[in-house]
Parts: sequence; C-alpha cells; structure tokens
Amino acid sequence: MSTNQPRNIVVGVAGGIAAYKACHIIRAFKEAGDNVRVVPTEAALNFVGKATFEALSGNPVSTTVFDAVDRVQHVKVGQEADLIVIAPATADLMSRVAMGRGDDLLAATLLVATCPVVIAPAMHTEMWFNPATVANVATLRERGITVIEPAHGRLTGKDTGPGRLPDPEQIVDIANAVHNGARLPQDLTGKNVLITAGGTHEHIDPVRFIGNSSSGRQGFALGEIAAQRGAKVTIVAGSTDNLPTPAGAEVVSVVSTQDMFDAVYQRAADADYIVMAAAVADFKPESLASSKLKKGADEDSLSTIKLVENPDILATTVTRRDAGQFPHNPVIVGFAAETGDEHTSALDYARAKLQRKGCDLLMCNEVGMGKVFGQKHNEGWILDSRGGVVEVEQGSKLDVAAQIWDAAVAFRSDS
Repeated sequence: MSTNQPRNIVVGVAGGIAAYKACHIIRAFKEAGDNVRVVPTEAALNFVGKATFEALSGNPVSTTVFDAVDRVQHVKVGQEADLIVIAPATADLMSRVAMGRGDDLLAATLLVATCPVVIAPAMHTEMWFNPATVANVATLRERGITVIEPAHGRLTGKDTGPGRLPDPEQIVDIANAVHNGARLPQDLTGKNVLITAGGTHEHIDPVRFIGNSSSGRQGFALGEIAAQRGAKVTIVAGSTDNLPTPAGAEVVSVVSTQDMFDAVYQRAADADYIVMAAAVADFKPESLASSKLKKGADEDSLSTIKLVENPDILATTVTRRDAGQFPHNPVIVGFAAETGDEHTSALDYARAKLQRKGCDLLMCNEVGMGKVFGQKHNEGWILDSRGGVVEVEQGSKLDVAAQIWDAAVAFRSDS
C-alpha cells in the first residue's frame, strides 16, 4: 500500500538514446519527496553526463562495484531500496540481469534487491522481437520483475514500431502502482479488450454542447494496465485530457454518445472483455441548430432546449451479448458515477444500476465537486452480479484499474 514516508528509489539507466528521459523520471520522484539514487551503466554516461544525474538526484553517481568499497556500496544500494526503476533498459542489460551477472553496480544492485523492480525497455523493434530478448523478458517476469511493454512510435532514425520508451509520466505511474501492490501478470495475453473512456459531447449548435467533466483518466488507466497484462487494447474515447496512449493500444476518437455507440458495436464481436468507463451523456438535443442560437425570447433562443434520450450503450451491449451476438461471450464491466442523498447512498444506487443493466461487474464512484472527475485518484466499490462487493480504497487510477482487472479476470475464471 502507499505511504507518505519518503522512499529510497534507485533509478537505473542503461546506454540507449532514450537515456535523457530518465531525467524526467528522477525529477518526478524527487518532487514527490522521494530519495533518489541514480545508477547508470558506463554506456549511459555517453548519453547523459554524471553531473546531470547528481544534480537532479542530489546523490553521488557511480557505475562500478569498486567505488565506496569501504561502505560495501554494491550491496547497500540494493538492500536499502524500496523500489528500483530502470529506464531505459537495453537488450544487453536485460540479458545480463536474466543471467544473474553482477559485473557493474546496476547489475549487482539488482542481484541484491528484494524490493519491487520495474524495467522499461527501449530498443529497435527487431531487437524487441528477437527470440533472445523475448526469452529474457519471459525469464525476468517469471522471477517477479515487472517488464513494461514498450510504446509504439518513432525510434532512432526513420524506423517506427514497438520499442519506444513510454512517456516518463507513464513509467512513474506504473512504478508507483507496482510499489503500491498492483499486479501485472500476463493473464490477458491473447485477449481483446474494448474500453470506452472520457465524456461525450451533444451539440446544441455549432459552438455549444452538453457535456460533463470526465477526463478519461480512468478509462486510459484501465487500458494501460490491460496492455501491460498482455491484452490487445482498443479505447473508444470521447473528450479526454491530452493523455498518453497505452502501449500498443488503438484509440478511436468519437464525439457524441451515438458515435460511441456505433464505434463499440463495430468492435464488440471481437472482444473478450468490454469495459464501459466513459461518462456518456444520457440525453441530447432533439434537433441540432445549423447556426449559433442567439439570446432572446423567440422560439429559436436558448431559453428552452428539448432533450431526447441517447441509446444506452451498456444495457444494449449486455442484451446483445446475452442474445449470443458476441462469440467470445465477453465479461462486461460498467461504471456508476453516483451521488448519494438523504434517503439513498451512492452504493445503494450502484446496486440498483447493476441489477438494471445486467452487467457482470460494476465500479461505483461517488462523484461530486472535486471528486473523481479530472482527478488523478479514485475510490469506490467493485460490485459483481453474484452479490460480491469489494471496497476500493483511495489510490491512483492505475491502482484502481489493477483491482478492476483482478476482479474481471477472476470473474471469467470462475464462470
């Protein structure tokens, strides 16, 4: 679980062109109040100098087991670490770690460490898919080390493909989630995951719309965790903050609830899991004005807007699944953004929604001013159709996403 106490974090840096991104990772941990020790390889110092790492971390930097021998540094750094994050990790470094070598300070630190270890690879696509690298990654994961899936994008030179280092913010968020207990087993390998995220906009006229404050963070966090657990992820996204795309995910951008409805049903037949995390507008204007409506009392003014219901994406998905239209019989997860009142709690409203919608799992958030929407944290309850309720304590949206995936995978396993 998370703690407010400063952590001892080791940031390992291997010799790749993406080594400069480690500076952002170091700064993020330092700004969170953590004590950071940077342990680069000798090759890493060809890309970022020792003085830079020392200035950012506030700690001395060395690469060899022969420095500070009187303090047994090659043992103490790993023993005292609460979390180790290696970014970037080259194919060479992962090979040495998989073989258990201790020929520099970083490799020796990993041999000693008993804390969570998160490795973020960065290399050319051919290197990432080379059988030797694939085997080394599998070995590291079997030993309990978290190896993050690389991002897809522009690599060194003109090459494009998987192998790019994820954004530093993504690496820090995943590392924090792992430190807080999030599990990233490869239990979604070979599975297709369809997620909706963000808010929908229902236009009144060319410049105005009905919408909400959803940022899409929880939906993208669910995509991030699913991708890191091996899934092929598609996110149908409405209005979102400018969020980084999860590793290898496809993002389909939509505007209205009807757009989202159509996009979901073009893809639902291939899905093994469908997660409806979007905050969709339940109603839309009966008609869309072709020009900007003016203030005033005439019939074309904004004084009265007649609304009609949008399609219910979640309920329709369940109905079509139960009618056998989706060959993979997907587990369906809904969301309920609720506010309680003097008569009924948010949890009770969520129980009623779970029964009404017929989905397998429902994540209930109690929302309101300053709660959930647009925030980096979340909390609530996970309800299932068999009567189970799990309280989700406040944590990052990745922490919550990991718990939702634990519940979804367990639900399918028990079916």
